[in-house]
Amino acid sequence: MSVHLGAVRLRAPLVTLAGFLLLAGTATGCASGDDRPAVVVTTNILGDITREIIGDEADVSVLMKPNADPHSFGLSAVQAAELENADLVVYNGLGLEENVLRHVEAARESGVAAFAAGEAADPLTFHTGQEGGPEEEARKPDPHFWTDPDRVRKAARLIADQVVEHVDGVDEKAVRDNAGRYDGRLADLTAWMEKSFAAVPEDRRALVTNHHVFGYLADRFGLRVIGAVIPSGTTLASPSSSDLRSLTRAIEKTQVRTVFADSSQPTRLAEVLRQEMGGDVNVVPLHSESLTEKGKGAGTYLEMMRANTSAMAEGLTAG
Repeated sequence: MSVHLGAVRLRAPLVTLAGFLLLAGTATGCASGDDRPAVVVTTNILGDITREIIGDEADVSVLMKPNADPHSFGLSAVQAAELENADLVVYNGLGLEENVLRHVEAARESGVAAFAAGEAADPLTFHTGQEGGPEEEARKPDPHFWTDPDRVRKAARLIADQVVEHVDGVDEKAVRDNAGRYDGRLADLTAWMEKSFAAVPEDRRALVTNHHVFGYLADRFGLRVIGAVIPSGTTLASPSSSDLRSLTRAIEKTQVRTVFADSSQPTRLAEVLRQEMGGDVNVVPLHSESLTEKGKGAGTYLEMMRANTSAMAEGLTAG
């Protein structure tokens, strides 16, 4: 028995010491984690762009999951707290993140630096092109600036400026170098898109979509927006019978037979249009407002834009 007690007495200090070292290590880990700069981004498209710019210089947390709808996604209490503890918040603005903007404003009011990328990218008003479209919609700013890669180039440079100004502890040269490399990739994307759309015949350069999301792309690459099934900039709206009549008249007038829809909704859209037009409609799915998971076709902004451009150029030429 005495041997057993002696063993216990010998082990106890060792256990105490191990526990102390474990706690110390945990405390050190927490401290270093707290010291690491944090950037929170609302949408996954801007999240990908921001990560390209920041690299390993700070932690980047993206609130919107892959394949989510930016108009309707919401935040958990943990995510809302992330916003208020960030060094910098990057968000789209222009009314896009409809359920998140109040949390962004709360973070801003608490002293967190916040940057609205869409508001800094020379926003357009909605370009409906649809006969009978609501006038109030046409006067609203269009939040979908990312469909023009040149505007993304401007936003990316401004995000780099915001990171350097507001995120303590980052290496400015590393951030600027990252931003410069990404700017070159965006310039290559623009040149490739120009070449792709130039191959589309002039009489087929007309877009019909499930809702108004490609106005910037049309403006930049010389396409015409004929209309949308939902004549609105948000997926939260629903098409009325008069909306559908206006759209079918526009389609018949221009002889467009290819309609582009978000990849999450092509079946529903195809059914609606085929009922209205007797089945003579080709619906092409696109990734319009959200990235996918990695390896699923649009895991990055650059991958999304190339996939969409290929699908659009092919669909317009064939249709």
